[in-house]
Amino acid sequence: MDTKLKGGEFLIKDATPEQIFIVDDFSEEQMMMADAATEFVNKEILPHEERLENKDYKLIEELMKKAGEMGFLGITTPEKYDGLDMGFNTSMLVTDRLSAVSGSFGTAYGAHTGIGTLPILLYGTEEQRVKYLPLLGTGEWIGAYALTEPGAGSDANSGKTKAVYNEATDTYQITGGKMWISNAGFANVFIVFARIEKDKNITGFIIDYDAENPNGISFGEEEHKLGIKSSSTRQVFFDKTEVPASAMLSERGNGFKIAMNSLNVGRIKLAAACIDAQKRLVTYGVTYANERVQFKQPISSFGAIKSKIAEMATATWVSEAGTYRTGQDIEDKIAELETTGLTPQESKLKGVEEYAIESSIMKVYVSEALQDTADEAIQIYGGMGFSSDAPVESAWRDARITRIYEGTNEVNKMLIVGMLLRKAMKGDIDLMTPAMKVVGELMSIPSFDTPDYSVLLSEEKEILGKLKKAVLMVAGKAVEAFGMDLSEEQEVLMLIAEMIIELYVAESALLRAEKYVSKNGEKAGEMQIAMAQLNLHHAVEKLGKSGREAITTIVEGDEQRMMLMGLKRFTKYNNYPNLVALRRKIANKLIEENKYMF
Repeated sequence: MDTKLKGGEFLIKDATPEQIFIVDDFSEEQMMMADAATEFVNKEILPHEERLENKDYKLIEELMKKAGEMGFLGITTPEKYDGLDMGFNTSMLVTDRLSAVSGSFGTAYGAHTGIGTLPILLYGTEEQRVKYLPLLGTGEWIGAYALTEPGAGSDANSGKTKAVYNEATDTYQITGGKMWISNAGFANVFIVFARIEKDKNITGFIIDYDAENPNGISFGEEEHKLGIKSSSTRQVFFDKTEVPASAMLSERGNGFKIAMNSLNVGRIKLAAACIDAQKRLVTYGVTYANERVQFKQPISSFGAIKSKIAEMATATWVSEAGTYRTGQDIEDKIAELETTGLTPQESKLKGVEEYAIESSIMKVYVSEALQDTADEAIQIYGGMGFSSDAPVESAWRDARITRIYEGTNEVNKMLIVGMLLRKAMKGDIDLMTPAMKVVGELMSIPSFDTPDYSVLLSEEKEILGKLKKAVLMVAGKAVEAFGMDLSEEQEVLMLIAEMIIELYVAESALLRAEKYVSKNGEKAGEMQIAMAQLNLHHAVEKLGKSGREAITTIVEGDEQRMMLMGLKRFTKYNNYPNLVALRRKIANKLIEENKYMF
């Protein structure tokens, strides 16, 4: 296989189909694990949708225990701690399937296996790992993560919870309140962040909870939420909760790093958690459209409905392309780092960190695609979709939290640009050389030769290359114009991030289609090609819109006119696709199959 691109390098280098992972590359063993997860969902979760919509917290606890018994809670836990020790992308696949029908269960599962377990695996001492990981991996104990406070949400390091050391007993007393804590109602262990004295950064602690000996721990009532109704979400209060000094997680003042790295993992896992839910929403929409008859014909025969079905399916397929591309890049980086002598824990931390930009990209894109897919499913159902008797109503409410989880989408957009610029400043990737080359190209006379597009997807790949130039042009000018003050220009950062997101996702989709065709032939990949083309057109339009707004914010006069002309050149097709024909082709296949099947 070709050398992998480094994190963020997609902006300045072209990836090949051989460099990326697509879902067809999963092994038989991995798919067996995925199928087992789907069977669990269909047998244990799907029949209880009504209970899950009626705040049945006990059911979620029972389901988590069953998931533990089947090994789903210890997918990535090493065998020495009674786990299955499977790869990163396999854990993504299982998360994808287990989160398919219930946001309540998906939240409990994600909170437990991610931020409730990973800090111990990645930062814990060997004694801590031996004590907690077997219990968490089998579901005997449930984990929770207590970071957010009333005044410390996105600004996680500003928490007021205090940890006071008692030298005589070699213990810490934890005092403070946490909010929005998933699994709080039935958790046995909490990852808690507190500040010691006047430390600049917070510190992590592992705190056991025993209802018979609460040790100063108390809880607020269950929160009443828009969605994820049966996910236990409570405030947690610590009143001089005494823990041994050995309960400290990692080093003093290392809590902020633990929190941020845990979120990096959580972001790409959240993207995976949305995908099978999207697929099921598409299937709901298609089957209902085939069954619902108006004007003596199924509404699936109407162009307006076909358009919705095609867009829903395309967004789902594209979400999957970028998510598993990123997941495998992380897994491969982890494996590479382990060969250098790093511990598995260090390798995982650095592997995830390498692709933190891509993880944020996919978190934003997929969470928004899920919300849009749920919204359009309701629209296809019409008035019935607004009823709680329809499966799409609860899915829409459950989807809404995904744009807030793991850092809001707005925060993630700003992180995307910030992380990219930090990589450039450290010399990890060279953004300035290609950016200056684009500036030089703006001054040159464009070629008027007729390109040869006889090779499949050749025009689309040429357009993708031009989109990279557009991003470099706008981002480079923003850095030049604002310098170190760019971090204060949040509107500009958001616009640049939106351009980067569309670029990465469009490239992932094109590469997925190209790789699929190379394996199965152009005829078999007809739908994949159509979806990649449809998505690319959307990317061109969205990227152009964000680019125009950014340019008019950054520069004025002749320079503005020159950059707008350049943007127009970089977002131009020679042969514009027939979007209606593409949508009809995609929708007709789904309608024929009566389900999402890609």
